[in-house]
Amino acid sequence: MFFVSLLLNEIVGWMRTRPGAKGLRAIVYMDEIFGYIPPVAEPPSKKPLLTLLKQARAFGVGVVLATQNPVDVDYKGLSNMGTWFLGRLQTERDKARLLDGLEGVAASTSGSFNRRGMEETLAGLGKRVFLMHNVHEDEPIVFHTRWAMSYLRGPITRQEIARLMSDRKAAEVLPEAPVPDPLASGALREDRETVTSGVGTDGGGERPVLPPDIPQVFMPVTSSSPSGAGLVYLPGVVGIAAVYFSDTRRGVEHREELSLMAELSERSGADWRDAEPVTVGEDDLTDDPEAGAAFGDLTAGWLKKGSPRAWERELVDVLYRTRRLQLLKSPSLKELSRPGESEGDFRIRLADAFRDARDEAVEELREKYATKVARMEERIRKAELAVEREREQVRQQKMQAAISVGATLLTSFLGRKRVSRSTLGRATTAARGYGRASKEQQDVARAEENLEALMEGLAELQREFEAEVDELSQRLDHRAEELETVTIKPLKRDVEVRMVALGWRPFWEVGRGRREPAGP
Repeated sequence: MFFVSLLLNEIVGWMRTRPGAKGLRAIVYMDEIFGYIPPVAEPPSKKPLLTLLKQARAFGVGVVLATQNPVDVDYKGLSNMGTWFLGRLQTERDKARLLDGLEGVAASTSGSFNRRGMEETLAGLGKRVFLMHNVHEDEPIVFHTRWAMSYLRGPITRQEIARLMSDRKAAEVLPEAPVPDPLASGALREDRETVTSGVGTDGGGERPVLPPDIPQVFMPVTSSSPSGAGLVYLPGVVGIAAVYFSDTRRGVEHREELSLMAELSERSGADWRDAEPVTVGEDDLTDDPEAGAAFGDLTAGWLKKGSPRAWERELVDVLYRTRRLQLLKSPSLKELSRPGESEGDFRIRLADAFRDARDEAVEELREKYATKVARMEERIRKAELAVEREREQVRQQKMQAAISVGATLLTSFLGRKRVSRSTLGRATTAARGYGRASKEQQDVARAEENLEALMEGLAELQREFEAEVDELSQRLDHRAEELETVTIKPLKRDVEVRMVALGWRPFWEVGRGRREPAGP
């Protein structure tokens, strides 16, 4: 799924860099589409596939998908397919899904579609018989496939591999006939101890003749010659290799390309431990030197150690023991830097990640406090209603008491008797009314205190929320993040040596033993 999704997204990206085209520029073919564009789930491959089905034709890109069950394909994908090759279907569900898709395509193109006739045609298909439905054609076409025989024997054995490769291995073992060097003083000798170049320590000698099993390459001359300087090649051992770093737990897959130049060593032929990186690739190296160049010394002692297989083994061992992939890690987000990414670039990328993480955490925190705030606001609403109710009761009690007092006074002034038992009763009732009003006023005070406490509780919730947001902002601050270093080591089988050879590096001889690099 990872590879398919990555490939599809790369195709979509490439497609959008192309201009529009009426003709076919490329075809994306995918067999056994099950699970990559399902009708319900959303795997990472679904979106780029739907994008290709909807837009690819405008860029001259065709898409061919194959499956045994049409129900495996999302209906949006089916409705964007213009040409269908239909074979025998085993289930009624597949037939119904297929007919629905064809009907949707016909509707989107304003074409006619005979569902019943198509159903009968599909039911009558036999083995190796297919129905082609094209939205640009007037009617579907039934066709037969050719007979084909596929001999799928299965994997071959180790012995058979050896037998198949025997001719090639024999050709590799036989050395090529040496070509005599016209600059050499004599014919090529097989004894390595006697093969020397006759060159002085200051250079200026002829090209040495080497045994045929020692490959040699020449680095390019990339700088112009200083005035009066001569070109001299000095020997070393060139190694071009690749080191793979893999850590599935951390999701790291990286390939590092290396080009190294090692000094000649009397002990092993090449001293890879102090090898110098050079900026050359296999395509930059040549088999022939520049005309008129001189060559440095090759001693017989080194030639005795000059085994390309030994150079390769030692290079693998040195790279396995010394090469490490150093990555930076954010402890808070568990994010790793990319190979070759600087700390500054990594922190810039972390800033966006920290911002997203902070926003997500704040949103979760807001949802957490939303329930508490809603509950507190409901209590405040009820408390406000209680305060209003108590105040209304106080007003009513005061009004009732005032009415009772007024009625008592009127009776006492207008009645035949100044003071009577009924008048005293009304006065007593009015006095009790004032007492109840006073009690209701105390209830109002208590209700207001309760409301004030609830309002303070709501403000406290708000302060807690803001404090936690501030703590999140400080904790998820990329500027204060202390990055850790993660070291990934390669396995020995992850070191691939593509080439080792005697390498001649060009220098300009500017006089008095001084040399300036003429190449990488």
